Amino acid sequence: MHQGMHTDTERCVRAVQSKDARFDGWFYTAVLTTGIYCRPSCPAVPPKPEHMVFHPSAAACQQAGFRACKRCRPDTSPGSPEWNVRADLVARAMRLVADGVVDREGVTGLAARLGYSTRQIERQLLAELGASPLALARAQRAQTARLLVETTGLPMADVAFAAGFSSVRTFNDTVREVFALSPTELRARAPKHAAAATPGMITLRLPFRAPLHPDNLFGHLAATAVPGVEEWRDGAYRRTLRLPYGHGIVALAPRPDHIACRLALSDPRDLTVAISRCRRLLDLDADPVAVDEQLRADPALAPLVDKAPGRRVPRTVDEAEFAVRAVLGQQVSTAAARTHAARLVTAHGTPVDDPEGGLTHLFPTPEHLAALDPDALAMPRTRRTTLTTLVRRLADGDLRLGADSDWPETRAALLALPGFGPWTADVIAMRALGDPDAFLPTDLGVRRAAQALGLPSTPSALTTRAAAWRPWRAYAVQYLWATDSHPINVLPA
Repeated sequence: MHQGMHTDTERCVRAVQSKDARFDGWFYTAVLTTGIYCRPSCPAVPPKPEHMVFHPSAAACQQAGFRACKRCRPDTSPGSPEWNVRADLVARAMRLVADGVVDREGVTGLAARLGYSTRQIERQLLAELGASPLALARAQRAQTARLLVETTGLPMADVAFAAGFSSVRTFNDTVREVFALSPTELRARAPKHAAAATPGMITLRLPFRAPLHPDNLFGHLAATAVPGVEEWRDGAYRRTLRLPYGHGIVALAPRPDHIACRLALSDPRDLTVAISRCRRLLDLDADPVAVDEQLRADPALAPLVDKAPGRRVPRTVDEAEFAVRAVLGQQVSTAAARTHAARLVTAHGTPVDDPEGGLTHLFPTPEHLAALDPDALAMPRTRRTTLTTLVRRLADGDLRLGADSDWPETRAALLALPGFGPWTADVIAMRALGDPDAFLPTDLGVRRAAQALGLPSTPSALTTRAAAWRPWRAYAVQYLWATDSHPINVLPA
């Protein structure tokens, strides 16, 4: 684990001197002689070790008065994988900051969601990230502003408000301070091809740590796509997004060194949240080197990892939606689960316009579904009860599923619901809540794969054997699932 890596000067210097991209996002190098900060893999000639200081976040560099390097653009490096692995207060706070909560609800809103005082939150984030929640949110606003300036033709005033700034003046000052260029100069430097895109469409590159194996990731999303909400078209996974200020449609396509992302938003203020959710959906902040190293140590898994390193866990853009779909998918085929979900979407989803055709609705919210007539559901009575209870708890706010969920606590709350066994609770923990150690020892696909590999196939014996895979058992599940010829493992043509 690289926790607090920025304090290990010797290791950081080695990473910078070897331009090691695996450490991008783990720490940042501030250069005392130039006043700029870089990612470890910056292509420029590395500074002398005595001129380097290391910080745990871009926000801490900015707070210490350093500007972002124009060559390596450290503000665009993948996020720290640490927030994915950890479930403590700082990690949960960081997931909420990425989801734009500080911009919408302030630091008091952030603290209220986490159940701590603002003082406690500020103290913990400062201790670990060298920056306050406001400074972290400001760094994120600057990064969003840069994206909008460089990839859209939006007027600067619109960019300022879309990125979450309260005035054009603050926007101008922040951009100049963080990037040492005015917004107009930033736009002038941007590659020209971006401007020719469809009006209203924002085109971005989402970075990740290599390797990334796209087959099971996109295959899973495409094979389980709910008609009207999701589709696979022209080599991209497309879906509708329900966002704080409006809605959006995103197209995500795998490329060798990034994910191509095209976004259409009804309100540009949703850009930061939309990007954050797409990154979570595709598990782009994972550290595949750490994951694969650990799983490769098991001789039964080593050949699977060597064959297709960098598998990610396909996640979700909406935790409540995923929980509903997990219940619809209990004991039925992928096709049957899609049919059930499509019926709910047609009856209760919010219609949206898709300029490219194909997508018609937003997935219904728990509030919309709370009004449904259980008798209208073509499923066994016990499963109807499971679904209606889940939806009611989510709509009432008794059960909260989000980026900031406490994993063990939420899992216990799910297991207390009627019709929720370990499989449903763990698949939600794995794919909706992002717990990298969630495990499915009772899953049929997992047990079949285990048996074929000569691993124990009874749930208790397999759980014992899988202890060596911790804290990455959710990734081990992806490698095991991938041994099957199911469509979820194949990148659609």
